[in-house]
Amino acid sequence: MNVEQADILIIGAGPAGAVAAGLLRRQGCSVLVLEREQFPRFSIGESLLPQSMAYIEEAGMLQDVIEAGFQYKNGAAFAWRDRHTAFDFREKFSCGWGTTYQVQRARFDKVLADAASRMGAEIRYRHEVIAADVSGDQPVVTVRAPDGSTYQVRASFMLDASGFGRILPRLLQLEQPSNFPVRGAIFTHIEDRVPPASFDRNKILISVHPEHTDVWYWTIPFSDGRCSLGVVARQDFLAQYDGTETERLQALVAEMPYLAGLLAHARWDTPARQIVGYSSNVKSLWGKGFALLGNAGEFLDPVFSSGVTIAFKSASLATACIERQHRGEAVDWQADFAVPLKRGVDTFRTFVEAWYEGGFQRIIFHPDQTDEIRRMISAILAGYAWDTTNPFVAESRRRLAVLEELCAG
Repeated sequence: MNVEQADILIIGAGPAGAVAAGLLRRQGCSVLVLEREQFPRFSIGESLLPQSMAYIEEAGMLQDVIEAGFQYKNGAAFAWRDRHTAFDFREKFSCGWGTTYQVQRARFDKVLADAASRMGAEIRYRHEVIAADVSGDQPVVTVRAPDGSTYQVRASFMLDASGFGRILPRLLQLEQPSNFPVRGAIFTHIEDRVPPASFDRNKILISVHPEHTDVWYWTIPFSDGRCSLGVVARQDFLAQYDGTETERLQALVAEMPYLAGLLAHARWDTPARQIVGYSSNVKSLWGKGFALLGNAGEFLDPVFSSGVTIAFKSASLATACIERQHRGEAVDWQADFAVPLKRGVDTFRTFVEAWYEGGFQRIIFHPDQTDEIRRMISAILAGYAWDTTNPFVAESRRRLAVLEELCAG
């Protein structure tokens, strides 16, 4: 079998892989990216957070994204029964970007991958990693090419950015169950036909079911008059609804008077899909000669759109470690990569748990909110989950618990 040698091998050309490739090319590394799919391809997770923009800029891809013409985004709106609230991400505690985009991921991911190619990364589409061995001096993977032939790639270091494909966790038996309950999502893209005056297209809309507060809907407007629409609930709740995935989603939207009113004239022109049990975790985020990026390592929940931000943060941390290794410095991957990455992930985790338990919903819909606390919460919703100067990052669990108690009183 033919064996190739690569400096840095990246599995997956999605957001984490493309940004990692861009960052590595700026360091002068040669980069080979192996992608199982052919781009463009459909993917979910269309609402970015402003913190993501810093990593896109760091990777040298900002102009590519700006020129793509995606929907501008400046915040998040929430609706429950007759209550409405919104956070403007420009009004936040943390310094940094306050705006971003809502993107069709098929096009967005290709924009980033094309930028990585422009910067000199080699991307091979429809090349699937089918085996991995990290027992030797360098990691080695076996790859199936589009014509069915196989070859091997040996690399000085390997990054798994395969997302929900979770290539290395599966091949190296690193997977472990998530501590989140099994939830599912039914989703589609529609031509929404929402009257301009009735909806702020610059914000994602999160709608809470009027009776079941752990059931929520996303509405993510795009720049072309379409939107991503989905519902998230425990699997036993979704199982109550019969019919096609589109019919089930339509029935669930009908239970939401406000959302159903917004979408009264929508054209449902794309069959809905369902995913189940998307939350995931691993035993370790790194190992001998490799590290896991983004969803390949851990995925929490889509409620706060944190997935792409975590993916970009992991790419930034990992490539900084690789740069130090190339300079001959000693790198502690646990202390320098896993621990700082999980610090922000754990902040998001605290807010996700509080959302499903109902406490965070009581906070954001409370009629008496202080500007200072709103700015701190806005910063986390904008993705600044690593800013430890924010009390709701430094002491997430305690601060949220105190605030929940005050709002419940």
